[in-house]
Amino acid sequence: MTLLTGLIYPLFITAISQIVFPFHANGSLLKKDGKLIGSEFIGQKFDSSIYFWSRPSATDYNPVPSGASNYGPTSEKLRQLVNQRKRDFCEKNGFPDSTNVPLEMLFASGSGLDPHISPESAKIQAERVARVRNFTPGQKEKLMGSIDKLTEPGGIPIFGEKRVNVLLLNIETDKIK
Repeated sequence: MTLLTGLIYPLFITAISQIVFPFHANGSLLKKDGKLIGSEFIGQKFDSSIYFWSRPSATDYNPVPSGASNYGPTSEKLRQLVNQRKRDFCEKNGFPDSTNVPLEMLFASGSGLDPHISPESAKIQAERVARVRNFTPGQKEKLMGSIDKLTEPGGIPIFGEKRVNVLLLNIETDKIK
C-alpha cells in the first residue's frame, strides 16, 4: 500500500498532468522577454503608480505563510488598517476622501495571495495608470479595452463575481505604445 499510494500513484498523476496540462502542472509561470515574472495564480505586490495594484495582503504577498490577518469585524487594528488603506488609495489615485473605494482594495484576501481584482477596481485605477504613463486618449481607450478583454467570469457560470488578473493586466498595459 505504501508503494502504491506513496510512489506509484503520485508518479502516475504527475506524468498525466505533465502530458495533459503542462503549463498548469508547472505552476502557471509567466515569462516576459525570457525572464520569469511570476505565476498567473499567485498575487504579487505592485506599488508603482504605473501599474494596477493588487488587493492588500496580510502576508505582504509571501506565499510561504499565506493566510489572513484574522482580525475580526470589531478589531480596532482592522479599522485602522482599512482607514489607512483608503486614505492611501484615494491620495495616490487623486480622489477625494469621500470616494467609494471597492472593498477588495481595502481588505486583504483570505489567502493573502489573491491574483484578481474586480473590473470596477481595475477601472477606478485606470485613470491613474493612464495619467502617470502619459497615455493619449487612444491609448487610454486601449487600456480600458484591456480591462474588458481580461475580465473573466465568476468560477461557476451563475455564481461568483467577474474578476481581472492583475499580473496579466499589467503585462497588457506594458504592451500599449
